[in-house]
Amino acid sequence: MVTLQDLGRCTFPALLRHSLEKFSQRPALSLVHGEPITYGQFQQMMDRVARVMTANGFAPRKKVAILGPGMSQWGAVYLATVCRGGIAVPLLPDIAFEELRNILSHASVDMLVVSRSLYPKVQDLGEDLLPVIIVMEDFTAVRGRNANMSRGFLPKAVEVQEDDTASVIYTSGTTGQPKGVELSHKNLVWTALQCQTIHRVNKYDRCLSFLPLSHVYEFTIGFVLQILNGSCIYYLERPPTVSSLLPAFQKVRPTIVLSVPMVMEKIYKHRILPGLTGSRFRRWLHGLPIAGRLMDRIAGGQLRRAMGGRIRFFGIGGSRLDPDVELFLKRAGFPYAIGYGLTETSPLLAGSGPKHTVPGRVGPVLEGVELRVLHPDPQTGVGEVVAQGPNVMKGYYRDYKLTEAAFTTSRDSCGPGWFKTGDLGILENRRGLPWLSLKGRSKNMILGPSGENIYPEDIEFVLNQHPLVAESLVVEGEKGGLVALVKLAETAVANTATAVSNKLEQVKEDFIYKREELLSEIKFYVNKRVGKNARIGAVRPVEDFEKTASQKIKRYLYNLRPSSRR
Repeated sequence: MVTLQDLGRCTFPALLRHSLEKFSQRPALSLVHGEPITYGQFQQMMDRVARVMTANGFAPRKKVAILGPGMSQWGAVYLATVCRGGIAVPLLPDIAFEELRNILSHASVDMLVVSRSLYPKVQDLGEDLLPVIIVMEDFTAVRGRNANMSRGFLPKAVEVQEDDTASVIYTSGTTGQPKGVELSHKNLVWTALQCQTIHRVNKYDRCLSFLPLSHVYEFTIGFVLQILNGSCIYYLERPPTVSSLLPAFQKVRPTIVLSVPMVMEKIYKHRILPGLTGSRFRRWLHGLPIAGRLMDRIAGGQLRRAMGGRIRFFGIGGSRLDPDVELFLKRAGFPYAIGYGLTETSPLLAGSGPKHTVPGRVGPVLEGVELRVLHPDPQTGVGEVVAQGPNVMKGYYRDYKLTEAAFTTSRDSCGPGWFKTGDLGILENRRGLPWLSLKGRSKNMILGPSGENIYPEDIEFVLNQHPLVAESLVVEGEKGGLVALVKLAETAVANTATAVSNKLEQVKEDFIYKREELLSEIKFYVNKRVGKNARIGAVRPVEDFEKTASQKIKRYLYNLRPSSRR
């Protein structure tokens, strides 16, 4: 375990010096279907891109935007930037053009390093917005001074302080307007150090990475923590679907994987559940206490083998995991871990390692972090979670009013300076430690007709258990009451299409009738399983949901009553 004493200070130059001294000959980074480069070769890659950047005007406090999928060069650009006093502005690979333009303008970016595949997205942006563009794969400047002309430019050493800004990460979250979260060297490096209290990483670990590096969850735990301990990171070249992930698992045989809930939920729903309950006899057998646990254990072993057989840590974060999926993972003995945090907290605030997960709970508060529950409900104890610690952001970039609104004041019971997460939760003592359980987002909470608090996430979990529901969102209807927006599973759409009449004039009418029948069945299903105050008044189909980087639905786009109390 690497300690602060080993580094001397919480900065990226200190972290990099330590890793190069300890692991220079160890494999560092690779594509899944490539050959790893060593930590020593990674240093050479960083020096190369630093020369190109310096030739094109880079200096301390300059901002470098990074746009591309996970690859060795992405990390080289980031570290070359921050270790020389610059500020990295990571961008999501699938960012919309208008959002990209707005971020580049707001951040006053000095140069952009972009992957070859995403270059068409930026090539028409004017030089006033992007004076320098560098291609990520070979560090060629396609706008600015060419890489071949940069050999004489040697970047000067810079003394970096812990409180210096390392990243400005723009996030729209689930609430709309993008915000630039300003994170310091200490925010990120300290969090990576503290993650070791949940799970130890060593130089023989192999990490399979498929989430965007522009997302701080993947960046801090899947990149910084791995570099800190000399692990080798393998990047998936294709989007993370079940069909692309399973061969990658077999090839890399990773010990560490980070995922969002949706990936494991799809694997469970489409690969595991049919084997457990695919027939009437299996459903009956799985319902028996001893037989059910044995079947889950066998399925868990099959899942581990499908993932290469060496998994020691399968981290799940970004949003809440389906309770049925988590219960299966626990019963199956699968080494899953749960984490909670936000971009504003670099990201981790609380979490459980594979040996200590408890279904329905996040886990103990991260060592060195303080959490409190603000204005708890006197009956349930549920209130807004607020946080203090070295991992809490400096603020929102160039937005003083937004920053001020994000923290408590002297008027709050906890006093000033606590970051307001916007999440509702409960803190309880377990095993001598404060443990966190989450209830939902405070802005999502719906006030019922009798003044009761309704948490839409709880209803959505029930909806998503229906075999024909892929995803769902519960909102207030235009005239009150609850409406469930559902994306139907592909099998439901296909079955509906084949069930309609072959006569052309009846196809549309029959399809609508069949779909309405299906939606009514879903409504009946959920209303049998929730309390009276949480019953759904209507179910409406949605073709697809727009999502954030961590695959959370952008709720603000689907409010039917935007002025209602939340």
